[in-house]
Amino acid sequence: MPHPIIQVQPPLEFIPPAFNPLVLRGIQLLLPAWLRWQTKITHIQADNVETLVDLYQQFQAGKIRFMMAFRHPSADDPLCMAYLLSRLVPEVARQQKISLQRPIHSHFIYDRGIPIWAGAYVGWLYSRLGGTPIHRGKFDRIGLHSARDLFANSKLPLAAAPEGATNGHNGIVSPLEPGIAQLGFWCVEDLLKAGRSEQVLIVPIGIQYYYVEPPWKPLEKLLSELEAASGLPTVDEQVGDANTDQASLYRRLYRLGEHLLSLMEEFYAKFYHQVLPKTITKEISTGTATPASFSSETLLPMKSEQFASRLQALLNTALLVAEQYFGLPAKGSLIDRCRRLEQAGWDRIYREDIKQLEALSPLERGLADIIAEEASLRMWHMRLVESFVAVTGKYVQEKFTVERFAETTLLMWDTITRINGGNPFRRPRLGKQWVQMTVGQPISVSDRWEVYQADRRSARLAVADLTHDLQEALASMIK
Repeated sequence: MPHPIIQVQPPLEFIPPAFNPLVLRGIQLLLPAWLRWQTKITHIQADNVETLVDLYQQFQAGKIRFMMAFRHPSADDPLCMAYLLSRLVPEVARQQKISLQRPIHSHFIYDRGIPIWAGAYVGWLYSRLGGTPIHRGKFDRIGLHSARDLFANSKLPLAAAPEGATNGHNGIVSPLEPGIAQLGFWCVEDLLKAGRSEQVLIVPIGIQYYYVEPPWKPLEKLLSELEAASGLPTVDEQVGDANTDQASLYRRLYRLGEHLLSLMEEFYAKFYHQVLPKTITKEISTGTATPASFSSETLLPMKSEQFASRLQALLNTALLVAEQYFGLPAKGSLIDRCRRLEQAGWDRIYREDIKQLEALSPLERGLADIIAEEASLRMWHMRLVESFVAVTGKYVQEKFTVERFAETTLLMWDTITRINGGNPFRRPRLGKQWVQMTVGQPISVSDRWEVYQADRRSARLAVADLTHDLQEALASMIK
């Protein structure tokens, strides 16, 4: 089990952005060394950087306001964005003989929960780098006001990850949250009210990670560790680059996934009295196959559609267990429900209704501690689902690459690590990687203003359309 919070906490205070150019300069100088020491990233390259150079030039000339909406497949994405702005944009600007004002940087929106698990010093650092926090599960009036003000009035542009959280998938864009589009329309509104003429743009930025050398042997080792941890007998095979070896690994990966699925179904049925669908599966074939034939039913214990159906039922059940405890309705997407549960848990742990914890009697403090501990434990079910919101059941099968195989294996590592009480943020590094970034074509928010401001229904449709177009733009950059 995870290590829960066992004591009630004071309210989560807003961490105001306090941009400090000296702190930024120090981080920029340390960035290359940090990438070498703390990640497996060997180099970062980007396409269409000249588009970003032009946008910064127009921004600094007072012609536009823009937000960078970047993909979020990995926890290393902010480092990649920092490298793009601090190294690649200035380099291309020099090549084009364009003079940009320093610093070339951006404010950014981050989840208020990050300093909880990463440490209070992260909140201090993010603040000095120009970050502004947001509570993901509620209408955070203070956080939204801060982001809105930065977008319209700061001397720097803004950046945010519209997926809201890492999804662990290079090749899938999670459903976007509508807040980015809404901030864009608010920015247009604020500029018009101030009599300003800048155009408002949102710039999609793609990020993808590739292994320098396919890490099949580290993957085989990790699979063996996960099999042992989950009670499956390990398969002693020599793994190389041959198609038969990769097919063998895929069978093992699918076997592990089906085993975990069955264990979790039994867990929720037996101990939480939940009813889950039963699926009869076939034995896994021991014959050889090549990656090109992974769609064959003889290779897998069940069809990918069956696996996906069972997984979705399990995720729904896990959220129901938490929602029943918190008294929340089971409505909206999985991501919406996760955000709602997260906020409900925080409301019981970080008590805004208790002004002074020290003023509580020992009995009152004890009861508050019980509520906080129970809320923390129930939030574990939501964290489990959060790791799997992008899982389709056929991600590896439909396009077999070592990256997709590794991403799926690491998601299973996340699950087993969470159950065993480990730290899922300390993922194994399987091998050296390089990063491909792509700067997309800016999407004009200003051009959509006439539709947005017509009435409330039109406003909702305009936000939805802009969110959809941004999703399509990010998806189109996946290679």
